[in-house]
Amino acid sequence: MGELEGSKLLSNHRFAEMRTHVLSRKFGAARIRRELRAKGVDAELAGRATAGLDDLQKAKEILARKYHDPATTHKERARRIRFLQSRGFSYETIRQAIRIGQDE
Repeated sequence: MGELEGSKLLSNHRFAEMRTHVLSRKFGAARIRRELRAKGVDAELAGRATAGLDDLQKAKEILARKYHDPATTHKERARRIRFLQSRGFSYETIRQAIRIGQDE
């Protein structure tokens, strides 16, 4: 493994960047960091890999893909909140994304 790292064929940094890119389509930064940590990437590198993600924009995109109409009932709003929580978004991000979705 040392030979591969020495010849730049194996890199935790490159793995973290690529995995972040793949997961960012579906998940928030917190969930991606957990996934990277589970794969053995250190916390600092996982944090740097997810630093450039815009969680609010990503949450809005995910909501728009899954739900085409704004939430009209409290039950539907709660369902969307749980959905985004399972995707690793913070409550503040979820609150803003749901509010923005209702305003549109």
